[in-house]
Amino acid sequence: MRRAEAGFSLVEMLVALAVFSLAVLALLNLSGQNARTAVVVEEQVLAGIVADTLAAEALLLTDAELAAATEGSETAGDRRWRWRRTLSPTAQPGLARVDITVMPEGEARTVVALGVFRGQP
Repeated sequence: MRRAEAGFSLVEMLVALAVFSLAVLALLNLSGQNARTAVVVEEQVLAGIVADTLAAEALLLTDAELAAATEGSETAGDRRWRWRRTLSPTAQPGLARVDITVMPEGEARTVVALGVFRGQP
């Protein structure tokens, strides 16, 4: 009679290796997803900073100055951002709405859209 040898069989080792490789692939996929998410969050934060700056500026400008500058570009985080600002009246007398959209330079997609209200003197 033969005695069973101690250790793992080849099939057991192959199954263990397959399970380990699936776990490693899942971790690599998760790491890549985190990197992509970080890039998107950075883009939204930088565009938000540009939009907030333009909104604060819109509250300080006169109506004529605000109407004159409807488009432009800014630099934030070593990136160029294109912005569009529109002034529109509201149903409430003495109150105007300022809409601001911020896009990456050379792209048509909007990263941040912001609306603020300002009183008219």
